Amino acid sequence: MDSKLEKDVDTASVCSAPVAKYEFYDPSKESIWTRMGLTVESFKPAPGTTGGQVVAGGNNVEDLERVQAEGPMLQQKMKPRHLKMIAVGGSIGTGLFVGSGGALRSGGPAGVLISWILIGIMLINVTQAIGEMSILYPVSGGFYTLAVRFLDPSFAFAMGWNYVFQWAVVLPLEITVAGTTVQYWGQDIMPIAGWITIFWSSSVIIVSVFGTLGFAEEEFWSSCLKLFAVVMFIFIGIICICGGGPSGGLYSEYIGGRYWSNPGGFANGFKGVCAVFVTAAFSFAGTELVGLAASETPNPRKTMPAAVKGTFWRITIIYVTSLTIIGLLLPYDEPRLLGGSGANASPFVIALDKAKIHGLNHFFNVVICISVLSIGLSCVYAGSRTLVALAETGYAPSFLAYVDKSGRPLWSVVSILIFGALGYVNVVAAGNVVFTWLLALSGLSTLFSWLAICLCHIRFRRAWAVQGHSLEELPFRALGGIYGSWFGVILIVLVLIAQFYIAIWPIGGMDPNPQIVAQTFFETYLAFPVMILFYVIGYAWKRTLPQRAHEIDLDTGRKSWLTVEEMREYRAERSRAPLHVRIYRMLFTN
Repeated sequence: MDSKLEKDVDTASVCSAPVAKYEFYDPSKESIWTRMGLTVESFKPAPGTTGGQVVAGGNNVEDLERVQAEGPMLQQKMKPRHLKMIAVGGSIGTGLFVGSGGALRSGGPAGVLISWILIGIMLINVTQAIGEMSILYPVSGGFYTLAVRFLDPSFAFAMGWNYVFQWAVVLPLEITVAGTTVQYWGQDIMPIAGWITIFWSSSVIIVSVFGTLGFAEEEFWSSCLKLFAVVMFIFIGIICICGGGPSGGLYSEYIGGRYWSNPGGFANGFKGVCAVFVTAAFSFAGTELVGLAASETPNPRKTMPAAVKGTFWRITIIYVTSLTIIGLLLPYDEPRLLGGSGANASPFVIALDKAKIHGLNHFFNVVICISVLSIGLSCVYAGSRTLVALAETGYAPSFLAYVDKSGRPLWSVVSILIFGALGYVNVVAAGNVVFTWLLALSGLSTLFSWLAICLCHIRFRRAWAVQGHSLEELPFRALGGIYGSWFGVILIVLVLIAQFYIAIWPIGGMDPNPQIVAQTFFETYLAFPVMILFYVIGYAWKRTLPQRAHEIDLDTGRKSWLTVEEMREYRAERSRAPLHVRIYRMLFTN
C-alpha cells in the first residue's frame, strides 16, 4: 500500500512531459558545481519550480501538473537526517548552555523545572500542530503563509515582519557572543572586532553560499556535537552527584539533593517562577523552523513525523534532564552565576570547573561557540525564507522572491546577512544600548509565531470540518488535536502576562525612578505595540479581513489527496506490523 501511494506521487517525470502547461526546472541537468552554488550560472534565476515534492494520492487529482506547479520555488535538498537533527538539536544554544544559569539564579532549581516542563508541553503541541499542517501544505514560508490563509493577512504581515526582524537582529548578537566566547581563553588574543569579522565572513557567509544544503549539513553535524556534549554532561553529572568526581574537586563526596534544601528549591518565589517562565519560552526559540524546512524536503509525509516527534525527546532528555542535573550540581546563589557573560556564566562550564575535570570546560566552551554560530546560520535561514514568503504574498518588495538555480533565495539571504555588520556596534561603549532596543523591537516575535501556529491549527481544523472533510484524510494528526492548540494559546497568553508582570515589577522590586521603570518596561514589551502598529499598517495597505471557515482555500499547495478509504487501508496495513515496529513508529515516526 505504501509503495502504491508513493508511486502516485513521484514527480520526477514531470520535467520530461511532452506537453507542459507549466514550466518546470530540472536542476539535475546542471553541473554539480552549479547545484552547489559555486558557479556564475548558479546565481541566475531558476526558470520555474522543480515540481519535486511528492503528491500523495495524485491519482485522485484532476490536474496533477497544476498541483505540482504550486510547489515552492525553493529546491527540495533536505534529507531525512537533516530534518531530524534540526528538530532534535537545532535550537539548542545559548538558551540552554548560558541562559539556564541566569534562570537558575532567578527561579531556583524547582522554578527552572516547573517553567521548562510547562513550556515544553506547550511546544510539543505547537510542533504537533505545525507538523499536521506542513505535511499537508509544505508551502514556502511555512506558518507565515498558513497564517495568511487561515487567519488574517494583516496579522500575518505583522507577525511575519516581526519574525524577520527578530532573526535579523539576533544574527549580529550571536556573532558577537561567539567572539566573547572565544575570549574565554584570553582577551588579548584578538580584539572583539577581529573575531566578529572572522565569524561573520568565514563562517556565516561562506556556509550561506551553499544554500539549503550548506545550512542542513552544518545543522546536522553541529546538532550531533551538541547532543553528544549534553548526553556526556548528563552522565558525568550523575556520577558527580553520587560522589564519584575527582578527589580534588567539589563532587568527591555524595551531594544528592543538598542544594534543594540549602539554599532551597525556589529563589524568588512566585515572581522568580514568572521570570524563568519567560526565559524558558525564549530558550526554545527556533523550534518552529521545522515548519519552514518542510517546503525544502521532497516528501514531508515521510520525514516530518519523525522530526516533529523528535521535539518531544529533545525537551525531555536534553532540556529537562540536563537542567535537573544542573539544579543538583549548583546552588542558585553560586557567585559565578551573578553578572557573568558567555562561557563564564554557563552552569555547564562552572560545574565542570568545580569538579576539577580538566579539559572538559574547554571542550564545552568550543561546543558553546559552535552552538552560537549554528544559531547564527539559523537566523539567516529562517529570516530569508520568511522574507521570500512575504514577497510572494505581496507584503515585501518583489525582488526578495528571487530564487537562483542553486535554490538560494539570493536577495533575501543577502538582506539578512547585511545585518551581521551590526555586530561591530558592540565595539563602542553605546553598543549594548543599541542592541537592547533593537532586540526590544522583536523580542516577543517567537511567542507571536507560536500563537499564530496554534490559532492556524484551530482555524484549519474548523475549515476542514465545515468543508466536508474527515480527519481520517489527514496523513498526520496532531497528538492533542485542537485541545492541544487551545492549551498552547492559553499558555502563550499566560507567558505574555508573566512578561508584562515582570516588566513592571521585576525581581528586586520596582525602581523608584519612573524613567527607569518606563525604560525597563519598553525594553521588555516594546514588541507588543510594534506588532499592533504593523497590523494597522497591513490592514490600511491591503484592506483584508479574515475569511469565514467555508471560504478558506484548502486546496492550493496541498500535497496529500488520499481518500478516507486509502488512508484506512494504509493504517490497517501498518497495524499488522510486529509489536516492536509499531512501538518504534509510535515513538519516533508516523
